[in-house]
Amino acid sequence: MIKTIIVEDEKHNQELLERLLQQHFPEIQVLQKAKNVSEGLNAIENIEPALVFLDVEMPDGNAFDLLAQIEQIDFEIIFVTAYDHYALQAIRFCAIDYLLKPIKVPELLDAVEKVMDNLSLKWENQRLKQLIQNLDKKSDDMRLALPTADKTIFIPIREIIRCQGENNYTSFYLTSGNRLLVSKTLKEFEEILQDYDFARVHQSHLVNLKMIESYHKTEGGYLIMQDGSRISISRHRKDKVLHLLMEL
Repeated sequence: MIKTIIVEDEKHNQELLERLLQQHFPEIQVLQKAKNVSEGLNAIENIEPALVFLDVEMPDGNAFDLLAQIEQIDFEIIFVTAYDHYALQAIRFCAIDYLLKPIKVPELLDAVEKVMDNLSLKWENQRLKQLIQNLDKKSDDMRLALPTADKTIFIPIREIIRCQGENNYTSFYLTSGNRLLVSKTLKEFEEILQDYDFARVHQSHLVNLKMIESYHKTEGGYLIMQDGSRISISRHRKDKVLHLLMEL
């Protein structure tokens, strides 16, 4: 999903734009609508959007007043304006495009498609950059790209305590106490992490062997992890798990 904010002072324009996006781009999720510079700035800081539709003229200032208060503009911008003389200034702010009011559907489709191409390229470059960095790192320093619903998060492998499969999703439990839900199967991550001291100990569980606090023989065998979680060991996997533990 592409997290999106609409900053527009006229309610009917907000609703029209949101409706057109829902009709043509279901992957775009409008998380908040703001009617002025102050609300827009708060929304951007709190939501960290990938895309902002930004009206130029607002009651308490203009779009450029808003952007001047943001230290790093790391989102895509589509300006919406009734005045085409703002185009040059929009380009200086690296806007992907600008739309003239009243919004015409073909122009909206063209602008949003440019944004999506830009975002795909940006995310792919980020993944490639991480891959190159990983080539020069020791295994403990390597980072794993985890695509969540709205962004890709790069997590050092050493911070992963365990992974739990839930149908076509995998939950990552981290040393920070956070949990990340990723739309990939546990088997995919087993293949990625098996060379970095991770072991599949159960149909639903992949654990970081370095994060095991203790192994218990009772009740069929189970592990206590550093986060206090208790993970059962499948009967047919027990011998392999014990062998791996002995090699640590």
